[in-house]
Amino acid sequence: MKFKKIIDDVKNIEECLTLPSGCVSVFGSARFDDESLYSRAAYNLSFRLASSGFTIITGGGGGIMKAANKGAYDAKNTQSVGFNVILPNEQKINEFVTNGTVFSHLALRKVALIEKSDFFVIFPGGYGTLDELFEILVLVQNGMKNAKIYLFGVEFFTSLVYFINSSLVGEKTIAKVDTQLFMLTDDIDEIYDDIAKFSSN
Repeated sequence: MKFKKIIDDVKNIEECLTLPSGCVSVFGSARFDDESLYSRAAYNLSFRLASSGFTIITGGGGGIMKAANKGAYDAKNTQSVGFNVILPNEQKINEFVTNGTVFSHLALRKVALIEKSDFFVIFPGGYGTLDELFEILVLVQNGMKNAKIYLFGVEFFTSLVYFINSSLVGEKTIAKVDTQLFMLTDDIDEIYDDIAKFSSN
């Protein structure tokens, strides 16, 4: 039974490959309410991007994911994609997903979230969000993916960036240049403009 679920997830990934290139994946906690600063920013950014023709991909759950999917849904211009996963507690696919897939395994779902996107916007989140962030950083660092990474939330992410600089660079476990693989910002206009600029190239 477990092997069959893996096969089913692989088939789901194959279906995901039909999505257009240049998608934007939005990651973040499922635990923020609709009125949080981060949820409103995720909605506004996704609405603008979808209005400009970008397909928005999320994990299909609540919080940041729901806000981003709603932004794409309300733009009524592209698909609002959600790759959900079966979890015991908080995850269920939100009502603003127009193209949804449910996975059984987090690792295979993560492949789908990453494969078709060239841009990744990381909002505050927990272990799952950080797992997704570092997976993408490793792919870009090793030349396995050409992508732009944006961390939204200066206050939230500053301590993480400090750890990266002081401990990882400090102990030479990564190179100083690897700290340039992401942009840290509180400005969705900056993210939108950067995505628009690089997509036109």
